[in-house]
Amino acid sequence: MKLTKIFTKITWLALSALILLASCDTDEWLERQPKNRITDQQLWSDPGLILSMLSNYYDRIPVGAVFNSQAMAQLDDAMWSGHTDQNWLNDFQFGNDYGRYWDYRLIRDINLALENLDKLSPLAEEQKKQFNAELRFMRALVYFELVKRMGGVPIITEQLIYDGSGDATPLQRPRAKEAEVYDFIYDELQAIKDNFTMTADSKTRANKYVALALQSRAMLYAGSLAKYNNLMNAPVTLPGGEVGIPAGRANDYYQKSLAASKEIIESTKYSLSNDFYNLFMDKSSAEVIFAKDFSRSGEKLNFFTYDNVTRSLRTDIEGSSMVSPSLNLVESFEYLDGSEGTLRVKDANGNYIVYNKPEDIFANKDERLRATVIYPGSEFRGEEVDIQAGIAVWNGNGYELRTGGLGSQENGRTLTGLDGPINDAQFVSNTGFYLRKFVSEDPNAGIRPTLGENWWPVFRLGEIYLNAAEAAFELGNADAVNYINKVREAHGGFPANSLTSLTMEDIRHERRVELAFEDHRYWDLKRWRIADQVWNGSQNDPDAVVYGLYPYQIVRQGHPDDGKFIFERVRPVRFRQARFFRPANYYSSIGQGELDNNPLLKPNPFQ
Repeated sequence: MKLTKIFTKITWLALSALILLASCDTDEWLERQPKNRITDQQLWSDPGLILSMLSNYYDRIPVGAVFNSQAMAQLDDAMWSGHTDQNWLNDFQFGNDYGRYWDYRLIRDINLALENLDKLSPLAEEQKKQFNAELRFMRALVYFELVKRMGGVPIITEQLIYDGSGDATPLQRPRAKEAEVYDFIYDELQAIKDNFTMTADSKTRANKYVALALQSRAMLYAGSLAKYNNLMNAPVTLPGGEVGIPAGRANDYYQKSLAASKEIIESTKYSLSNDFYNLFMDKSSAEVIFAKDFSRSGEKLNFFTYDNVTRSLRTDIEGSSMVSPSLNLVESFEYLDGSEGTLRVKDANGNYIVYNKPEDIFANKDERLRATVIYPGSEFRGEEVDIQAGIAVWNGNGYELRTGGLGSQENGRTLTGLDGPINDAQFVSNTGFYLRKFVSEDPNAGIRPTLGENWWPVFRLGEIYLNAAEAAFELGNADAVNYINKVREAHGGFPANSLTSLTMEDIRHERRVELAFEDHRYWDLKRWRIADQVWNGSQNDPDAVVYGLYPYQIVRQGHPDDGKFIFERVRPVRFRQARFFRPANYYSSIGQGELDNNPLLKPNPFQ
């Protein structure tokens, strides 16, 4: 009886379903669009949805070491002072794959978007031109990030669709010549630069001047490679030109870089800031051309202040002080009278020079120093940082240097400050210096979950002036020194026309101090082909090794020097191995998977 009832119930359910289907337009009912998916027609008809897609693509572009403390410790004038488990950052060699980048998935997405925008979008022509220009700008920027790491790469501008035949040969493309990739970038930027009619004043989306800024930078790189790679004793090249640019192309690229830089400068749309620190914090800064933004309202925040705020000012129980700037960098900042920036620690006879206050040793320095680095005697968030390594006790013949733990005292005097420095410690400076650049004075920026919402400038006018100076110098243009002086005057506090002549060393020096921690140092050394000379692996080379400077307060009762300060140069224990860059590192190796999948790809030199 129970079994009969079950079958009867199933029969009635099936019959009910048939009646329901018969009462509907069956095809329409079965082909309804899912509520949780957006169709191509919906996407390309809605500017808001297109903007959401563009936002995703902008976020995927590798626009530098954005607030990446580990990268700064490896690639700039600094060392790692964070967790000791990561001390390999102070003890590593550049592998052949260092810096490898091969994101053809993003290129495929952009190519698909360009095709769909053209075929499917009913938007007004002005809107379509704008979105087309942004997509092509992003693709050009991706190709720049590819070529500066890998050399020539396949240039793909359309979808590659597999036909299911089992033969992947039609999808395989050879590497373009290195020069061809730079030419592609230039041609793309020239084609789109006047099509950004809806973002003229944006600092977070591409516009004409963002495109010109990329041209300024990319063409400068190409010119440098054409010149300096060919001046090496053993130029890094491949026979097909996939690596290596003919020397005869250098001036053409320099000219293209200079033209873009001049167009930005002469537009007067942007101006150099007179407050070097705040241009990285103030989102109304007239110097910033294009930035990667962060905001609490957008729920996109950065950890940089949390990771690098001065130890005693941290507002969270963990983190802080991961990147310790080097004495090497600090001494790169000149004195305002134009003399070299070497700090006076001892006199000609080897005796310590005594200073009334610890900050006195840094007096009359390039003003970019105090905006970039926190040094002994500095203030941050309205408070004086407590940087003191120890005390120097006079023993009748000389000074005995004593140190303790953070905030320790001896006989009522500070022994070691709350901010160190302490040699071989974590989450406190190991060099005697802290980062100020990019570190926010907002206490909420250093605590979870609020964190930082300051932005990362990708392109700014200061760099454009330096690009113009370098390109002009390489072309023998007398305007080069004027471009440099504009930056020195506005940012460094130097008098007008402080330089009357210019050398390549002057240009390299200005880029080192102006662009510190902005992801330029590593790439500059590579394109000038001097990375293997600067980071030569020598344990005694001040460019290959990180040094620090420790302040000690004098304890010498009854003597005029009691309570004053002396300094000691140190090599921090945690910095274990001099940086060693080899010719093989000028180009990253191509992944074995890519080589296996595409036999047309030629490996890079030394691979």
